[in-house]
Parts: sequence; structure tokens; C-alpha cells
Amino acid sequence: MFRRSQRSGSDVIEVIVGPGATLSGNLRCDASIRIDGSIESGQIETPANVIFTETARAECNVIAKNVSIRGRVRGIIRAERVELLSGSQVYGALHVNTFYMDDGVLMRAELNIQGAQDPHAPVIPAQPQGDATIPVIDSSVTAAGDRGIESR
Repeated sequence: MFRRSQRSGSDVIEVIVGPGATLSGNLRCDASIRIDGSIESGQIETPANVIFTETARAECNVIAKNVSIRGRVRGIIRAERVELLSGSQVYGALHVNTFYMDDGVLMRAELNIQGAQDPHAPVIPAQPQGDATIPVIDSSVTAAGDRGIESR
């Protein structure tokens, strides 16, 4: 009933970096990418999905719709959704709209969850209104309320 040809283009895995393969450089594709091997440097870019399996070892940046990680990845990841699955190790920075993390994940990365932006939300925090003041504490008064000894 469901054939491979009926799947949407972004779900079809067209590129597989096998467990014995090592890639260094940029990889661009319109379909999903599965990494079983090693990526030494560069960038992976697709409007679809990137899957790092448990044998994957990557030092690269990733731009994709969805990124699923079960292996070890070091780099900057920009995606709508990132899933860190059990056993994964992630180092670097994640810029996402949604995020999922299993138990048993090692994450040493900056996490930036952007979400949908409200066009009416202020970008800069509102400034205090009127003549708001900052309280000043007199340092010459001790905790017991006694005046400290002044040296001359």
C-alpha cells in the first residue's frame, strides 16, 4: 500500500555515510541524510532530516529541519527540532525551536531555544517609569545598627 515512491522527499534518506567512511568537507542535499561513519570537518546542510546513529562521530556544523543524535557530535547545530537520544554525546551549540533529550545523554553545549517570535513583544526590557530610584545601603552602619569606627 505504501511504497517508497509515495513518501515525501524530505523523508527519503538519499545520502548515507557508512560506518567505514570518513568525510571531510561540505555536504548539501535536498533529502534526509544518515551518518553512520565519521565527519572530520565541514558542514551538513539540508531542508530535511539529519540522523546521527550510535556509530557516528562528527565534528561539523549542521543546518537541517530535524536533527536526531545517538552518536557523538561536536559543532553548531541549527534546526527546527533536535533530539538527543540515549547514549549521545553533544558538544558545541544548539539553536532550535523545539528540543527533546532522553536519559543517558552527555550534553556539553549551549542550548538556545528560539520558539516562535511574537512580533509585538518588546525586544529590549522596559525601562523603569517615573523617578524610580535604587536603594543605597549606608556601609558605615554595621549589621547590629551601630556606627562603625572611623579612622582619621
